[in-house]
Amino acid sequence: MATNQQRDPDGWQSRLASRLARFREFVQDTENDAVAAGAIGALSLVSAFVGFLATSPYTSLFALGFLMAVTYGWLRHQELAARGVTLAMTVSTVVILALITFFIFYEAWPILQDESGTVFGIWVPGLEMFTTTAWTPAQADKQYSMLPMIQGTVLVTVIATVVAGPLGVAAALFISEIAPGPVREVVKPGVEILAGIPSIVYGFLGFTVLSPWASDAFSLVGQGTYLFVGIVVGLMALPTVVSVAEDAINSVPESMKSGSLALGTTDWQTMTTVTIPTAFSGVSAAVLLGVGRAIGETMAATVMLRNTPTVAEPLYNVFYGFETLTSLIAANYGSSSGFQKDALFVAGCILFVTVLFLSIGSQLIERRMDRKVGGVE
Repeated sequence: MATNQQRDPDGWQSRLASRLARFREFVQDTENDAVAAGAIGALSLVSAFVGFLATSPYTSLFALGFLMAVTYGWLRHQELAARGVTLAMTVSTVVILALITFFIFYEAWPILQDESGTVFGIWVPGLEMFTTTAWTPAQADKQYSMLPMIQGTVLVTVIATVVAGPLGVAAALFISEIAPGPVREVVKPGVEILAGIPSIVYGFLGFTVLSPWASDAFSLVGQGTYLFVGIVVGLMALPTVVSVAEDAINSVPESMKSGSLALGTTDWQTMTTVTIPTAFSGVSAAVLLGVGRAIGETMAATVMLRNTPTVAEPLYNVFYGFETLTSLIAANYGSSSGFQKDALFVAGCILFVTVLFLSIGSQLIERRMDRKVGGVE
């Protein structure tokens, strides 16, 4: 029977040996002072990072050594220094992201372990946090249910998607296919400016303008409702949807549009039967990214909602507004401790995993569109 190495002659061992050989060749072909500067810079950066984690008083000295090594390399070997700095920044980004992920789940683990349960004999961490509906950290019988916040987050996200999806796709279609050049030059930057407005401003406008009007017009008790929070968050997600959807629409080959027009169809028929179906994957990715923005929104929901963790009845009742995962964290992180603080990290884990899957899904959809438009599919 053939061994793994015989079946896979170009396995990881071969690739590792090849890369080591390329590294040795690179070191031999590079000037000694450049190699020394790179080694000192890399060692200083790693030492500064470890010192930062260990709260060492020498962290600043290691950071200074890295900066001096980079400065020397930039003055004497600019191209090699640029490659080294970009590599270091890329690796640092991956490491920092991994540490953040580990820290969030590490801090959430104590309460997940305490609130665990069994299903068909299988131990499930944090099960009780998803089978009860009470959030009572100040009472003797403490409970830390995530269900009220999950319900609020789902309702706000669905409403925001209903608002941002159609409006964003329509705006992207207008900018890309309908608007004259001068109008496009004004509208496109205007839409992108919306992304630069702080979320607290949206929340403040919603709280002072939209919520009082809704309370008077619909005779609502209180001001905060999931409906109007979702509308505000949907408007906040518009720039993301418009920008990504417009890129998807612009990627549709012009030959497909021209061929459709040559067959006698109108511009509108071409847009609805050729442009949108072809760019559907990219448009879907745009909506998913907008949904990710809606899920992770904090300040607008915190300002407008009541901040009382309660499950609305019935579950689809959007004319009440209690709490979302993000507003729970924003309203309690300063005064929480013990299991309550750990429960906030659980909320962060839920948000992290949800947005992660949405981001991965949007990237897969965009990749599918690239293959489709490129003629692979």
